[in-house]
Amino acid sequence: MSTETEHSSPDDGDLRFLLAEDADERTTLTTFLDFQRDALVRKCAGLSDEQLRQRSVPTSSLTLLGLVRHLAAVERWYVQAVVAGGVPGRLFTRTDDPDEEFHDVADATGEHTFAVWAAEVEAARRVLATADLDDVRAIAHRPHRHSVRWVLNHLIDEYARHLGQADLIREAIDGQVGE
Repeated sequence: MSTETEHSSPDDGDLRFLLAEDADERTTLTTFLDFQRDALVRKCAGLSDEQLRQRSVPTSSLTLLGLVRHLAAVERWYVQAVVAGGVPGRLFTRTDDPDEEFHDVADATGEHTFAVWAAEVEAARRVLATADLDDVRAIAHRPHRHSVRWVLNHLIDEYARHLGQADLIREAIDGQVGE
């Protein structure tokens, strides 16, 4: 069970708590998104490639490396396809299986996977920095339209959901519990 001292506070450098009272919406959203991105790195820190590929339970194929690969693909799709209107290529998949990046990690390494993820994060930051939050974008060949604001919120949501899984996987690997 968490105690009050285990929660993030301004004293531990958590930028969410250092936001000015009147921080604008973009600053608030990007600060919260960056916190989620940093949490992903923290949850994987200090693990070997073998540990990053380790399943939390035998019946699941979910791994920390699979989560990082998936989140890199999410960054690419929602920013490059939705916000920038491009048609980004695949990062880790060779088939039409939408979950392949989660499960096909036998030959994946942490160094390569995190390098790809970091490149996608930087590309996303560049695109999002110049996009108006109110802009609504259509996804090529799909009926959905989303605002840039929606995309930022969705990225935060996507990380938050998967970080809960990452906590459980990390605890199964070495007993380290989430924040």
